[in-house]
Amino acid sequence: MESIWRESAQLPQYPQLEGDVSTDVLVIGGGMAGLLCAYQLKKAGVDCIVAERKRIASGVTGDTTAKLTSQHGLIYSKLAKKGGLEAAKLYLRANEEALSEYRALCVDISCDFSEQSHTVYSRQGVQNLEDELAVLSRLNYPAELVGGLPLPFPTVGGIRFPHQAQFHPLKFLSGIVKNLTIYENTPVLCLDKTGAVTEHGTVHANTVIVCTHFPFLNKHGSYFLKLYQQRSYVLALENVPIPDGMYLDARENGLSLRSWDEKLLLGGGGHRTGKSGGGWAELEAFAQAHYPEAKIVSRWATQDCMSLDGMPYIGQYSASTPNLYVATGFNKWGMTTSMAAARILADLVRGRENPYAPLFSPSRSLLHRQLGINALEATVNLLTPSRKRCPHLGCSLKWNAQERSWDCPCHGSRFSEGGQLLDNPATGDLPKK
Repeated sequence: MESIWRESAQLPQYPQLEGDVSTDVLVIGGGMAGLLCAYQLKKAGVDCIVAERKRIASGVTGDTTAKLTSQHGLIYSKLAKKGGLEAAKLYLRANEEALSEYRALCVDISCDFSEQSHTVYSRQGVQNLEDELAVLSRLNYPAELVGGLPLPFPTVGGIRFPHQAQFHPLKFLSGIVKNLTIYENTPVLCLDKTGAVTEHGTVHANTVIVCTHFPFLNKHGSYFLKLYQQRSYVLALENVPIPDGMYLDARENGLSLRSWDEKLLLGGGGHRTGKSGGGWAELEAFAQAHYPEAKIVSRWATQDCMSLDGMPYIGQYSASTPNLYVATGFNKWGMTTSMAAARILADLVRGRENPYAPLFSPSRSLLHRQLGINALEATVNLLTPSRKRCPHLGCSLKWNAQERSWDCPCHGSRFSEGGQLLDNPATGDLPKK
């Protein structure tokens, strides 16, 4: 099954690049982040081209749960502890401004935009909620500790953010892309001195922004160490009670809930790509236990890039690449932070200062426990004998019986049973034997 977004919207089609073209800025990747970057640049009067490997929004953007919120788990107490209150303040402001930008744009775009509260709930204790609320109080943000949540299982309470939102991401993009220059089915094979080389032509650009979900250029930035990928799963259910608002478990890989068109979107079952996890079976068991009359009308899975410290990498690709930029590592919050990234990058590529750029800089410290975990995972899988290996960096692929795919535990590339590329950072299919 496809996601409900793909089943209920059609996006315009664009030609494949044939021959050479020139532009001020090339955006590689036609998902939410890339298209919003192009939109912001176009609005600022910058000549811009988008090159997409398949169809626009054919990757993670079409498989999101499409929450628009500044509440990314219990992140503010973590940010304040690691980077001080100012870091938490900047993160909150960047995402609240992104949400305001969506709110303004959606006035003129029919995309099922609706204001909703968002609540992170806890089932195990209130101390983590109280710690988060204490930081939010110091930030003068109107969050509140709430109980009596309309969920089919007991909780000890939750922290509620008012005036958040949800929408239909593909309907939204259909309104954004109208005046953009886009080439579909145009994978960028490499960047060299002549420009961005594709299968049937070259894009000559002064500046390049990489919005390919997981960055595909390994020579710079060490993203193969700074990121890993995580699978998560969604069921769309009918004939179930629809709670007001949006909800998320405070625990990693807990349940996410929101509604659309009289359907409940139940997310969860997550695990590191290439590892085992609950998947759809976990969600099906939950639905059977708590919604015995439910009808599953759609199911899909998605993949998220996870950074070392819980914040995206937005800015210069590396310290040695002044005209190369990136937006990645959205940590499951790609809708809101795609807008934040687009606003930041639109400033940076025009030589303008942005108050949030230092916080999200890809060149910030690598000193995090997750770096060692990522390095160990890569080493183990590089040394594991395997009949099938990922063409990205040579890691051993694991068979995913639930989705019938070959998955890379190192960096998250995925391939169909027949070897066709499903998810990057690999840039091509498995070699045929």
